[in-house]
Amino acid sequence: MPVAQFLKSASDPAGFPPDDCSEVAFVGRSNSGKSSAINAVTGARKLARVSKTPGRTQLINFFTYGPGHRLVDLPGYGFARAAPAVRQRWRGLLEAYLSDRPGLRGIVITLDVRRGIMELDAAMIEWAESLGLPMLLLLTKADKLSRGQAAAVRSRVAAEVPDGVVAVTLFSALTGQGVDEARDQLMRWLEPPEAGAEAGTG
Repeated sequence: MPVAQFLKSASDPAGFPPDDCSEVAFVGRSNSGKSSAINAVTGARKLARVSKTPGRTQLINFFTYGPGHRLVDLPGYGFARAAPAVRQRWRGLLEAYLSDRPGLRGIVITLDVRRGIMELDAAMIEWAESLGLPMLLLLTKADKLSRGQAAAVRSRVAAEVPDGVVAVTLFSALTGQGVDEARDQLMRWLEPPEAGAEAGTG
């Protein structure tokens, strides 16, 4: 498994590292378990800061993930208590990254399994689809529901999403459910077969 290490944070596009390697980005609604998912997938418990305060991630955080690869932690969206100017700045930062990052191979969207796809999640999925970005949806906190309930949510979500979603995976940072599947998808994006290296790069 690649070793993940913090590289840098950026508050504006001028702070982004050079677009000279493959990247996979994580994004999700505030308090959807995004930071916990990053830590679970990388096996680094304290890589991404986990906070009980929604909206804590206000910067784009870049992590190296083995030679020539990066993981990117994007600001959480949908934190109602943030000031409008702050929310607008977050959106601008996301737009700057997602719209002009040729090295971006795919995007992981974290969704709280208890809530499914909410309005802002649907907008995020539609936006990624319009940019031609392959998506992995992680239905986080799957341990909070029974197996039957979680499976029903997964089936419902899978039926709603566009073709750009490569998988809908039940995920729990607590129990490890879905961690291997998510990690495998990351590596398929970051290290595609030679013949398909140009496919789905956005």
